[in-house]
Amino acid sequence: MPLTIGFDLDMTLIDPRPGMAAVMEAVRAESGYPIDGAHFAANLGPPLDVSFRGYGVPEEDVPVLVARFRALYPEIVIPATVALPGAAESLDAVRELGGTTVVVTGKYRANAALHLAAFDWEVDHLFGELWSTGKAEALKLHGASAYVGDHVGDVRGAKAAGALSVCVVTGPCDERELVEAGADVVMPDLTGFPAWLRENADRLRATGRAALEAERPA
Repeated sequence: MPLTIGFDLDMTLIDPRPGMAAVMEAVRAESGYPIDGAHFAANLGPPLDVSFRGYGVPEEDVPVLVARFRALYPEIVIPATVALPGAAESLDAVRELGGTTVVVTGKYRANAALHLAAFDWEVDHLFGELWSTGKAEALKLHGASAYVGDHVGDVRGAKAAGALSVCVVTGPCDERELVEAGADVVMPDLTGFPAWLRENADRLRATGRAALEAERPA
């Protein structure tokens, strides 16, 4: 069974915070709602509609603002986004080991694909608009033995998929929060991930095989 590793996108592989703040401020200026771009960018993770509701946007206007955010996104956010340390090397490490990469993000899939293209990153599978335990089905579909993220929601997704939860503290959650949520491995960032993966690849292959076999009907 090939090695399959899942990755979150925002604040795990990429840092889109300046652009995220700017696009939210643009939506605020157009809509007049009290949206806080800096607060939003500092707390990336939950779905966009949840964030808008948190700023008091009426339910009937949430889809309108989501659509406007997504329309403005490519021009504002993509050019302002940077890769996080170790991101490219981590994706390359999976490939060098003959593995499969699965990016599972809460972001709108079309915009997530633009980020990958901007960095010339090739991944085997990309799933968007999935959050917390909702990420589990995509991970289970491809037999991911580990899911790498930065948020307690990513820990929950990994656990629901029966995958090892590997976390970095480059996002809004600190080490204590991630450990308390059940993270199996916590790293400062992804720079140490390639070495860790090489050391644990055989164990992860076996774990992935076991997970797939458990999913098969008797």
